[in-house]
Amino acid sequence: MHHRMPPSKTGGAQFKLGDFSTCDAPRPERPKTVNTPEIIDQSHELILEDRRILAKAISEQLGISHERVGSIIHEDLDMRKLSAKWVPKCLNTDQKRQRCQSEQLLEFFWRDPNDFLSQLVTMDETWLYHYDLGTKQQ
Repeated sequence: MHHRMPPSKTGGAQFKLGDFSTCDAPRPERPKTVNTPEIIDQSHELILEDRRILAKAISEQLGISHERVGSIIHEDLDMRKLSAKWVPKCLNTDQKRQRCQSEQLLEFFWRDPNDFLSQLVTMDETWLYHYDLGTKQQ
């Protein structure tokens, strides 16, 4: 007759007592957390309000773990930090269609030159280095 030993006994002790079962004994587990649409939307709203918000601040405001916030930002919202701002990793089809032409960019600039750059979302950064032979400065 198979007798299941209490969970406090180790597997080796159970084997020595004749329990050759290969099934896991039931044990309490940490409940699985699910990123609900509501939590994802709340996280997204906080990011849209302040693109520089820290994941820690989102965690504290929504009362969820830092790891869960990271999962929402990177997996559900598909965003990443770029120049200290949360930005989409890739533009979706609608966003690609709404991209601005150079004439529109100039128009945006002339409307508010001081706030122009904060309104742009870019996909990739390119660093260009200039080296002046005369001054040997980069």
